[in-house]
Amino acid sequence: MRTLLLLAVGVVAVSLSGPLMAAAVVPPLAIAFWRNALGTAAIAPAAVTRQRAELRSLTGRRLGLVLASGAVLAVHFATWVTSLTLTSVASATAIVCLQLAWVVCWQLLRGERFGARVVAGLALAFAGVLVVSGVDLTLSTRAVAGDGLALIGGMAAAAYTVIGSRARQSASTTTYTFVCYGSCAVLLALACLVAGQRLGGYPAGQWALLLLITATAQLLGHSVFNHLLATTGPLLVSLALLLEVPGAALLAAVIVHQKPPVTALAGLAVMVAGMALVVAGRRTSRAVPAVEAPVD
Repeated sequence: MRTLLLLAVGVVAVSLSGPLMAAAVVPPLAIAFWRNALGTAAIAPAAVTRQRAELRSLTGRRLGLVLASGAVLAVHFATWVTSLTLTSVASATAIVCLQLAWVVCWQLLRGERFGARVVAGLALAFAGVLVVSGVDLTLSTRAVAGDGLALIGGMAAAAYTVIGSRARQSASTTTYTFVCYGSCAVLLALACLVAGQRLGGYPAGQWALLLLITATAQLLGHSVFNHLLATTGPLLVSLALLLEVPGAALLAAVIVHQKPPVTALAGLAVMVAGMALVVAGRRTSRAVPAVEAPVD
């Protein structure tokens, strides 16, 4: 019962990410910056007191891997949060959740082999993307551009997973998260400066919304799924994470009054079914590492 409760909390937390960011009137790059900067600030007390020695020893290749992870995380947030201003929350969330499919594609390119269910799942998932993007094209080219940014965001999230899995082999969760989020926030601050997106001067309600986004998706969802990976295994966690797609769609309908067309919902269902096949097919492969905690 406790595991199911934690799963429910984690799914709701990550599902709130897209709808809450779509509801904000803060510039998208600034949203990405603040959720990482506030997340870093929340972790800082534990990092600088309990992990001070480890932080000092983080040099060379070890530091490079963590900083590289932070860099691709910045690309993920910059593209995905921006996509929410162009296309629907449901489409952006579903497409960015293809990160697991991109990880498997990377492993296939490296020569690893998977069963027929994984290959069929990949084909089904990407077919769902074509359906959703085709529907969005009938709405506007702006929506298709949002789908493209979400696709890039999913690729960046996959790179974050691959690089992060290596970095985590020699760094604790607290140290890794603190440096990764911090470096990500620095890069996003520079992006805001270049793009001319202001980092302050928002109404009090928008600051409250930024705090809520940080507390739910950035900290609560991440922490819960990190814990569940250690107690329940990657298969259950991966399947639970797929619930973010319908969860975000339902919450978007309530929070920002977005109701995707029926044909788009069909494409989303195809994507989720494909990803479920990929997850189930990976169950028997020893070459595939455990799924990282969600980045959204």
